[in-house]
Amino acid sequence: MYTYGNYGNDLLGGTTKAASAGLGAIIWIIIALVLSLAGCFVIYFLFVKKDVKTKSKFVLWLQEFLRFNKMLIEPILKIAYIFGALFLTLGSFALIGTNFLSFLAVLIGGNILLRICYEFSMIVIMLWKNTTDINKKLKK
Repeated sequence: MYTYGNYGNDLLGGTTKAASAGLGAIIWIIIALVLSLAGCFVIYFLFVKKDVKTKSKFVLWLQEFLRFNKMLIEPILKIAYIFGALFLTLGSFALIGTNFLSFLAVLIGGNILLRICYEFSMIVIMLWKNTTDINKKLKK
């Protein structure tokens, strides 16, 4: 007799394979959790803790990065704003043939709304910078 694949021979074959894959994923998640926890404590005590002194430029940069003394979000937001404004402006021209009012709404209103959103996010960053500067001056 001819058999076509595993149809009828192993009714639970697919189920056991799926259960095995799921169990493997759960085990890996537990291992990742334990390794992350251990790595967190090691990195904290080696780089983030305030009393650690070093002369290496890389370690100093890493300490600044992990202590959030230098924020990366400001240049990322500026680049994202430029990209978003260009995308909205150029993308609005796709609407010029269908509806001129929607073209103007996206071209003008979209760019104004985008600018307002980015200005609010930049205000938060400016507040952080100013309070950090004030805090440094008060500690002197």
